[in-house]
Amino acid sequence: MAIKLSFAEKFGYGLGDLAANFVFQAVMALQLDFYTKTYGLSPAQAGTMFLVVGLSSAVFNPVMGVIADRTVTRWGRFRPWLLWTSFPFGIIGILTFTTPNFSPTGKLVYAWCTYLLLRLIYAANNVPYSSLTAVMTDDPDERNVITSYRQFFANSAGFIVGALAVPMMNYLGGNNSALGYQLTMGSFLALSIVLFLVAFAVSKERIEPDKAQETSVTRDLGDLIHNPSWVTLFLATVFYFTALLIRGNVMLPYFETLTGNKLYFSWLNGFGLAALLVGVTCSTALVKKWGKRTVFFWSMLLTGLCTAALYLLKPTAIVSVISLEVVRQFLFGCSGPVLWSMMADVADYGEWKTGRRATGTVISATVFALWVGVAVGGALAGWLLSLFGYDSEAKVQTAHAQLGIQLTPSIFAGLAYLGAAVCLYFYPITRELNHTIADELTARRKNFSVS
Repeated sequence: MAIKLSFAEKFGYGLGDLAANFVFQAVMALQLDFYTKTYGLSPAQAGTMFLVVGLSSAVFNPVMGVIADRTVTRWGRFRPWLLWTSFPFGIIGILTFTTPNFSPTGKLVYAWCTYLLLRLIYAANNVPYSSLTAVMTDDPDERNVITSYRQFFANSAGFIVGALAVPMMNYLGGNNSALGYQLTMGSFLALSIVLFLVAFAVSKERIEPDKAQETSVTRDLGDLIHNPSWVTLFLATVFYFTALLIRGNVMLPYFETLTGNKLYFSWLNGFGLAALLVGVTCSTALVKKWGKRTVFFWSMLLTGLCTAALYLLKPTAIVSVISLEVVRQFLFGCSGPVLWSMMADVADYGEWKTGRRATGTVISATVFALWVGVAVGGALAGWLLSLFGYDSEAKVQTAHAQLGIQLTPSIFAGLAYLGAAVCLYFYPITRELNHTIADELTARRKNFSVS
């Protein structure tokens, strides 16, 4: 019988994504502004750091998945990592958004070290947290409900960071943007620690691999490569997060340069993320009717077209820009819970095909794709602005630089979303197959649990 979860467990588990996304949303929307305008790096320096640190630390995600799969405690395999990483996560996050009084070389080294530590502690926290979705219940639809809670809270963090971060920085830091960043992110991260502890306390692991299963890292990775559902989801995830980072990192410079008013950034995020939360809320009903692959495909296709359409609008036509963003974010929000739910389905597909389960390895390898996309998207944002001649110190940008600021979050980001749609067209797990797999695995687990 499919495992249903209480409201308290789903709600409490979702709070873990609120905690993590105070950092993730800042990385998507504010990191380029922080490192170029406040910290003092050039766009090219920041872009290179995002790529090199991002790709090198992304490799740690599969390693963390292997470690988590082999963690055995009275709390489970994945859940205890929320407890163990909560305080380091908060401390390292604050240090990352601190601007030290060092020489230019010293600041560059400090930036690389703290950014690397942030990415590593994020993986140590997020890979086990994401893996919990696959072991809390065996019901594909219930997983989508769980991830809907996750995405609601994750995007609530996006709403808070996008709408409140700039006003908070201005209020807390006054004319000192470095102090504003430190105090604002410090406030968010102090709350993150508490929320991680709540998520640890309320969640519970229920799905275990067969105790007779042979432990083999080599075989786990080999099974992964021969899993077509993982391969297509991996590629779609890279495009998905590349698009997010290209667009997210340039919207603050977009408004500051092309309209002269940074507060429009908060307006855009406030209205847009409210629409996104509505899309997240609608996701479960859409998935029940059409299936995860169909909903995700159309969400990416239409989001890509709406993203590219930003280029057709005058930046100063703020009502039109925000109206387009409301539509775009609603469409994008419909896909939010689906991606994370599909990661768990891919783990089921692998067990169904091979008889072996490696939840942490499968999900961490997909989260690896997430961070590849974050690294590539962050780097492309910095490099594209540099290519078009953007100067973070200049009060007035050249016409060519302004063109780059318009093209990057619209056409270039839109193409990445369309790339995700193309990948999802080849994803093999239909709604019918999803439920067939769930039913057959439930029957198998009864047999090996008895034996």
